[in-house]
Amino acid sequence: MRLALTSVLLCGLLLAGCSLYRPTRVSLPVEPPGRYVEDSGAVAAAPVLDRWWQIFHDPQLDRLMERLFTGNLQLEQAFARLEQARAATRIAGGARWPSLGLGGQGSREKVPGFVQNAVVYNYRFSAQSSFEFDFWSKQKDRQRSAMQLAAASRSELQTLYLSLSAQLADLYYFVAEQRAQLRLAEETVASCRETLKLVERRYRQGLVPAAELYQARQSLAAAEAGRSTFARNLATAEHGIAVLLGDYPGRGVSGNLAELPAFREQFPTGLPADLLQRRPDIAARFHQLRSADAELAAAIADRLPTLNLAANYGFLQTDFGIGVITGNFWQLLIQPALPLLDGGRRRAEVARNRAVVRERLAGYRQAVLDAYREVEDALADNHSDEQRIERLAAMVDATAANLRLARKNYLYGIDDYLQVLSAQRNALQARSELLAARRQLISDRISLARALGGTWMDREISRRFAASGENDNHE
Repeated sequence: MRLALTSVLLCGLLLAGCSLYRPTRVSLPVEPPGRYVEDSGAVAAAPVLDRWWQIFHDPQLDRLMERLFTGNLQLEQAFARLEQARAATRIAGGARWPSLGLGGQGSREKVPGFVQNAVVYNYRFSAQSSFEFDFWSKQKDRQRSAMQLAAASRSELQTLYLSLSAQLADLYYFVAEQRAQLRLAEETVASCRETLKLVERRYRQGLVPAAELYQARQSLAAAEAGRSTFARNLATAEHGIAVLLGDYPGRGVSGNLAELPAFREQFPTGLPADLLQRRPDIAARFHQLRSADAELAAAIADRLPTLNLAANYGFLQTDFGIGVITGNFWQLLIQPALPLLDGGRRRAEVARNRAVVRERLAGYRQAVLDAYREVEDALADNHSDEQRIERLAAMVDATAANLRLARKNYLYGIDDYLQVLSAQRNALQARSELLAARRQLISDRISLARALGGTWMDREISRRFAASGENDNHE
């Protein structure tokens, strides 16, 4: 018996940690390109800026970013999810170790006898331990799966940092554009009022018909309505910034930037081969794939034989009233098991996990392609908006000159008021479109920075863990 027990234990130690599953080989759908198609190549070799918003050289935006990283509640939720994933890793790892517990039992019972009834007291104290030999690395694979999910959770947190920083910067410059648009609308309202006074004076002198007076009033009303639209957009954008910062919606939280920066600096893209290391969403997909792969290995091992070892050691005391029995007791239990019939449940679980691995492998490859597409799209948008700004700037100059000429001709009676109204509308639209295009170029720069990813988020996570006194361990 001892020889058989010793043989079983030795086999368990030798086979423990032996897995029958070979991990899935992860490959890209195609090799990454040597350069971005839409990149001019002038700044491709330059290293990508890490804290990308610093390219705008705006201390006010820098302060808002710091508030975002400390106050945003979406980040708070993501940190809590990361802690849950790390706790799940520790739970899965605990299954690989023996369990040990203390137990006790006390009873008092009345037992009938030949002469008289007896009262029996029982006291039992023991330590129990159990352990499952991990022959096929099942528990190890489950722990590995949990570790990969924890790594995926951290990558998702990095993705959230990147996304929120882009949202804040986009709203920040949208607010600046709306302030500029509002100021332009107020200038237009003032201009329309001056024009209305001129038309009213000429109408009273009998120089123009009533139709021109009504047209001037209509133009003033339209300008005032446009001003209300920009004021509403400004308010809602500032509300959005306040909520991003973890505060109630309010006004003035975005600072006082009233002019859009004339930002024409090229954003360095780096090399395409570096994109996979800079995109945390791709890393999250990869870790999720590895987690599914480990779950598949555990599902395969679950169909194989298992061996459990249980031990119990303690002290027993029984008082029969006429005498007391005391002493130590022990128990060693070996439980081999082999699943035979389970209705195909384990086989189906293996098939399900294989399908999950295939799904996540395809999802990882798709994420890689989407990442490169996002960079190329952002580069194309940047080039297109740069050209559009140049054309709109020329249009602004032309429409302004046309408006001056139309007003002059109207004063001299050469043209009617419709010419002034049309020139005024075209000049306002051109200036408004130029403002929107300049802000769109900044937005496209932000989209490019977001598409290129980064490494700065990891330092922010570590800094937050250090500030809270928690351990930033990479499990």
